[in-house]
Amino acid sequence: MPELVQYYGTGRRKSSVARVFLRPGSGDFKVNGRAFEQYFVTAAQRTMAKQPLVSSETAANFNVVANVSGGGVNGQAGALKLGIARALMEFNIELRKKLKAEGMVTRDSRGKERKKYGQKGARKRFQYSKR
Repeated sequence: MPELVQYYGTGRRKSSVARVFLRPGSGDFKVNGRAFEQYFVTAAQRTMAKQPLVSSETAANFNVVANVSGGGVNGQAGALKLGIARALMEFNIELRKKLKAEGMVTRDSRGKERKKYGQKGARKRFQYSKR
């Protein structure tokens, strides 16, 4: 039985986590068992998620199977982007230079700012009454 060749990468963004498997194939893309176009409906989300494959010119060479959880759809697209980039680097470490130059290797560490006591939110204050 031939061994299954696949490359794995994990991506995180805000509270989203993406587990990505790249398998040699024809460019089929599944996210949580659904077609890529069904899962990410806006063009911006699709562009962001596919960016590593497009910039490394490997979009037609791999089938992508991804499992994303947590957060919102934009955070999930960002997590998927990092996961794909890491899986591509596992496939060929020479792609790292190109991906790094386009900022796809660095994890975006920005998260939700905590709510402070004595305030309505992280920055928003309670309404001030002069008298």
